[in-house]
Amino acid sequence: MGSKSVEELLQNSTGVHFSGFHVDDSKRRISEEKFEAASATENGYKEPFVIGVAGGAASGKTAVCDMIIQQLHDQRVVLVNQESFYFDLTEEELNHVHEYNFDHPDAFDTEKLLCCMEKLRQGLSVDVPNYDFKSHKRKLPARKVNPSVVIILEGILIFHDPRVRKMLNMKIFVDTDADVRLARRIGRDTVENGRDLKTVLDQYSKFVKPAFDDFILPTKKYADIIIPRGGDNHVAIDLIVEHIRTKLGQHNLCKIYPNLDVIQSTFQIRGMHTLIRDAKTTTHDFIFYSDRLIRLVVEYGLGHLPFKEKQVITPTGSVYTGVEFCKRLCGISIVRSGESMENALRACCKGIKIGKILIPREGDNGQQLIYHNLPKDVADRNVLLLDPILGTGNSAVQAISLLLKNGVQESNIIFLNLISAPQGVHVVCKKFPRIKIVTSEIDFGLNEDFRVIPGMGEFGDRYFGTDDD
Repeated sequence: MGSKSVEELLQNSTGVHFSGFHVDDSKRRISEEKFEAASATENGYKEPFVIGVAGGAASGKTAVCDMIIQQLHDQRVVLVNQESFYFDLTEEELNHVHEYNFDHPDAFDTEKLLCCMEKLRQGLSVDVPNYDFKSHKRKLPARKVNPSVVIILEGILIFHDPRVRKMLNMKIFVDTDADVRLARRIGRDTVENGRDLKTVLDQYSKFVKPAFDDFILPTKKYADIIIPRGGDNHVAIDLIVEHIRTKLGQHNLCKIYPNLDVIQSTFQIRGMHTLIRDAKTTTHDFIFYSDRLIRLVVEYGLGHLPFKEKQVITPTGSVYTGVEFCKRLCGISIVRSGESMENALRACCKGIKIGKILIPREGDNGQQLIYHNLPKDVADRNVLLLDPILGTGNSAVQAISLLLKNGVQESNIIFLNLISAPQGVHVVCKKFPRIKIVTSEIDFGLNEDFRVIPGMGEFGDRYFGTDDD
């Protein structure tokens, strides 16, 4: 089908019938109920929202997926292709490959697909087969797929098996005219795959069209949303994307806690996160890209400080009305990872005072305060609390409690970090509703060792080069 692997960066539609965009209202309600079922569990992990995109070969499914992912560039979305789960062909089948029906349900390893999707729904990483269409066998290495906020499952027959349908919170069918699909297939197979026209037409008439009529088209009735014209239907895709944005868990946290602020993501920010989360990234590159992200978080956090209006005279003799920065400011780093954020703060705030708090993170507690050195006048200052990772929230609670005991007003504390686990956000925001949390991404949760997942490992060890690995 010519699907390409697309990662990084989706869920439902309103009950609208507009410009060829069809939504069955009863199915929409079912889809919304499924979304609610995919809500946060007791340990804070939130199941992903799974979208299925089906339709005939060359109908434009990949284009639809790509457009949705591009519009949701500030979200974590992963794409899984049904094509990855083709069975390896036997030697006998390879000898008669032109007689093999790749559009039949039996051509796919549905059990493997179900296993991978279930693991992703549980927040586990999976190895998706890497199918080679030249050798018609799976090759190594497999494609590593991490759990995500939204999972898109795309393929011609993903609605065929009821077990797969049951996993989908939203089902989209891309409906494109048969002559358009055939024209696309001819262009793709002759130009990209080097096949002759006769072979393409023979395969289409013998396998592709009968399989569409027998297996694919009947599954259209299961769709919650039908998109005519595929990727050309921008109105439908825009409506889908807008509805998705209202459903994603990260935004739900921001709606629950107005004191939580997630900086607006871009491909640059996502790219830097990809680099610092990669276990293979060198210490030098980890520091470089971490510093860039930290600087962005610090600058964003400074925007929440109080200010007052100030007028100045420009070199042209004109009056400019602006604002004056808050001068009563200090930074407090939670040792040792928090110290990695000090340079960015100093670069933004010349001569700023910085204190330190040491709370070891053995196990999940982080509740034993060992050492602190705060500015003597900390009670009279706005405080930027620095810690790149918000996990369980226990260390943050201890640090904030210490600041409050030393006279700092809760509303004068801004907690800056790179990534946050939902569990930590709940703990801190519920206990201290007047502080401000600024972070660059909300991760999925905590593992059994109370480490943030997918996370980025031990930040302090990686940043300061003390990782044994």
